[in-house]
Amino acid sequence: MISPRAIVCLGLTQLVGWGVTFYLIGALGPAMTADLGWSSATVYGGFSAAIVVMALVSPAAGAAVDRWGGHRVMPTGAVLSAAGCAMLAATHSPVLYFAAWAALGVGMRLCLYDAAFASLARAAGPAARRPMSQITLFGGLASTVMWPMGHALSEWLGWRGAALAYGALALSTLPLYLALPRQRYAATKADAGKASTGLTRTPAERRLAGALYAVIAMLTNFLAAGNAAHLFSLLSGLGLAATAAVGVAALWGIGQFAARLTDVILGSRLHPLTLNLAAGVALPLCFLLALLPQDTLYTAAAYTLLYGACNGLMTITRGTLPLALFDFRSYGTLVGALLIPSFLLTAAAPIAYAFIIEAQGARAAMAVSAILAAIIAAGALILRWKFMARVTDTSRADAHSRSATATTQNTA
Repeated sequence: MISPRAIVCLGLTQLVGWGVTFYLIGALGPAMTADLGWSSATVYGGFSAAIVVMALVSPAAGAAVDRWGGHRVMPTGAVLSAAGCAMLAATHSPVLYFAAWAALGVGMRLCLYDAAFASLARAAGPAARRPMSQITLFGGLASTVMWPMGHALSEWLGWRGAALAYGALALSTLPLYLALPRQRYAATKADAGKASTGLTRTPAERRLAGALYAVIAMLTNFLAAGNAAHLFSLLSGLGLAATAAVGVAALWGIGQFAARLTDVILGSRLHPLTLNLAAGVALPLCFLLALLPQDTLYTAAAYTLLYGACNGLMTITRGTLPLALFDFRSYGTLVGALLIPSFLLTAAAPIAYAFIIEAQGARAAMAVSAILAAIIAAGALILRWKFMARVTDTSRADAHSRSATATTQNTA
């Protein structure tokens, strides 16, 4: 079992960690572009470079958590994130700028959700699903807390001072990692004798599930990176004033938090395959809402809130789907490999969205997002159709086994 203290501490690291790394470019990017005098492609290209670095180190990062545990690996990520923020604050040349983002890329892979999920899977095995959902409650508030904070810090201290403050916040999380579990989950005798503890039983099934999972994660992360990096530009392009865009942007985090809280309350009532499908089907609707020819403020608010909710749930299933489909004993290593294409495509998202918005406008970016979201929904449907029947069969077999055991004990 994961203690409540460990869940709260790990959750707080996610709130701060996401805010000072992944959401940094969304909060400080416009001010950085204006001050440095570089093109948007160069400034946002730094964030893209960080995502490429995440892809390159992903397998090693996952294997490291499997071997040494999150309590040893994740603090290193926080230190590297702080170093990256400090380098950003000192940058005046593209070389140092991209070096800073490289440090942030390694830091993000070692201390954000994917490392946290692997740490929980290592410590709790199949029981890690609920703690995974719980820590995302905190991370879901990162944009709501850090975007307004980033804008306020930038106006008060300048973007360089804000970046230094971000680095200090990253270092402040180090004591929280002391609460992380150090033990490895002890598999039951039944699990120890299985070739795989997941729903996939054959190499062909594992390849199919891995491919579908990789596509869903890849496109989900692409949408999240593109929309997060350019949310203010998208909202402004839809007709919102700058002050209104800041307020509406905060709804992203509120939507994430509300959806994840609902998942925590429901507990295990919805299987990850079902939850993934529900969020995937709702995802295209978010962008269609933004394209409706109605009141701009309300449709933009509906898009931001609903997309935040869908993205929040898809983040949970990115952690829980592998736990259901594959063997938890190699969770970190396996997911680290499957996420490589996700990180690589995500790296192109900020630049791709910048190009689309500049060339065709915000509405064109929303239309592209809707098409990609429809592909995610199709992948989620195929994944559930292929493997959900096995969940039912397994549940019936477990119930039969418990019934037989109870009968034997009563007879004895």
